[in-house]
Amino acid sequence: MTTVPHVSQIFIYPIKSLDGVGIQSAEVLRSGALKGDRQFALFDQAGQFVNGKRHAKIHALRAEFDLAANTVSFRNSDTALNGNISSSTFPLEPEQKDLEAWLSEYFGFPVYLRQNLEMGFPDDTQSPGPTIVSLATLEAIATWYPALTPALTVEEVRARFRTNLEIAGVPAFWEDRLFAQADQAVAFQIGSIRLLGVNPCQRCVVPTRNSKTGIADPGFQKIFVAKRQETLPAWAERSRFNHFYRLTVNTRLAEPHTGGAVFTGDLVSLG
Repeated sequence: MTTVPHVSQIFIYPIKSLDGVGIQSAEVLRSGALKGDRQFALFDQAGQFVNGKRHAKIHALRAEFDLAANTVSFRNSDTALNGNISSSTFPLEPEQKDLEAWLSEYFGFPVYLRQNLEMGFPDDTQSPGPTIVSLATLEAIATWYPALTPALTVEEVRARFRTNLEIAGVPAFWEDRLFAQADQAVAFQIGSIRLLGVNPCQRCVVPTRNSKTGIADPGFQKIFVAKRQETLPAWAERSRFNHFYRLTVNTRLAEPHTGGAVFTGDLVSLG
């Protein structure tokens, strides 16, 4: 079967570690990041991220974004976890005191919202371009955990790995073509945007947890590592896997950015 790699879905995560938003197109910033992605982040008094790595409680916090109105609505999806704190809607802007007060009540300590319009707050500041995964990869991972209750769905896998661009028309782990040896990068193009694939992303504790409750699934990482090694495609650069708890590809711009955007339906070409 002939594959035609194309962008099937685009997601941005306006506040780092909170819910994403599916969109039809995304402007690419000069840094290579998608406009609006991880544009905001939560911090504690020590200047540390308030994220899933540090606070499992964040998983029960639902955030619904209205990008046109530039607002965010918060809701606690697990009252057993944090009582009956009410939902509220706030302007999405830095140093919004009412928003910070609501979040501080939810977490039980002072929380501050900060903004970065140039790059956002990516995990990999050297490769802040859009992260990439194949839709078939998400579908494959959903079959690795038949014993989980509730069953692991593609939507839940997507919520756990939080990738920007999903590529359809390709087999599982096609995105492993987008990186090479450690001193190399792989050039590819999405629509009019030229990118470099840099490395397979090392994952943290977050994907091991239910995205809505924060409850860890026993053995999730162990199963993932075993299946990732077992299914590693021949086209993957094996030297990049000092361990197999890696998924999705980090990217950066291949050339100085002169403007442009990525769109659902954009074709993806290598070289």
